[in-house]
Amino acid sequence: MLVELVKTTTADGHRLDGAFAAGRSNVVRNIDLDAILFLHGVGGNFYGGNLFEHLAQAFSQLGLATLRVNTRGHDSVSMVWGGTIPLRHGAAYEIVDQCRHDVTAWAKFLTERGCQRIGLLGHSLGAIKSFYTQAHEPHSAIARVIACSAPRLSYSAYMSSDAQPRFFESIATARELVDKGQPEALFQAKFPFPILITAASFIDKYGPEERYNILKFVDQVHCPVLATYGQLEVDSGGIAFAGMPDAVLARRRADQSLHTVTIPGADHVYSKQYEPLTTAIVHWLTSA
Repeated sequence: MLVELVKTTTADGHRLDGAFAAGRSNVVRNIDLDAILFLHGVGGNFYGGNLFEHLAQAFSQLGLATLRVNTRGHDSVSMVWGGTIPLRHGAAYEIVDQCRHDVTAWAKFLTERGCQRIGLLGHSLGAIKSFYTQAHEPHSAIARVIACSAPRLSYSAYMSSDAQPRFFESIATARELVDKGQPEALFQAKFPFPILITAASFIDKYGPEERYNILKFVDQVHCPVLATYGQLEVDSGGIAFAGMPDAVLARRRADQSLHTVTIPGADHVYSKQYEPLTTAIVHWLTSA
């Protein structure tokens, strides 16, 4: 798939990179969007991941422009230029709330390319960011949200689950480092999987404030929403995914356009189930 390497600068001065592709021009477009903006999951990036590659090609064939981007949480540890100095970012350092600046910058990029109606599609942590940004700082051009496999980030749920010993050990280590005045210290967390992360970032994502528990703000999104999950992750992905399709629906406002779909046989990255996921998304886009 031929793409144009592009860049943007956020309002707080961070350069981010991405890959833009125009949609096919010789097709009749029957989706009321001009472009799809893709947000990667934890430690991901715009140039990796078979899932987004497949979805981008499918949307391009339907006449939609696609933009796969980095947020400042790309890769495990990365350097982002802020003004004239490099700053450490990546999954190890990110504060999820700052994704508001990233999404706004990329949405502005697309509108300047003539894309006035944008679909925001995120996977995993990117799905959480899709919900979070449109609930807390919505962009007027973002007309639909597609959230693929947004996990439950809930301190209370983790503390009462089978994962409690691993979670408690990691949160205790993070708190100890913060109490020692070392919030930027890296440690090897055991939860939700082995990951290098700073104490401040771990507490931001998994602390008792539950800032990014989508069940607290999914009803604040005012554009149409589709939330997808893989049946395998719902059945065996632990408390992060157990019951999430029903839990999301239970938070729907009476006047809200919010739908969920569970893809049979699909795991968290939808391996070998790209086509059913694509079909479900396109069906929703053309019928919702």
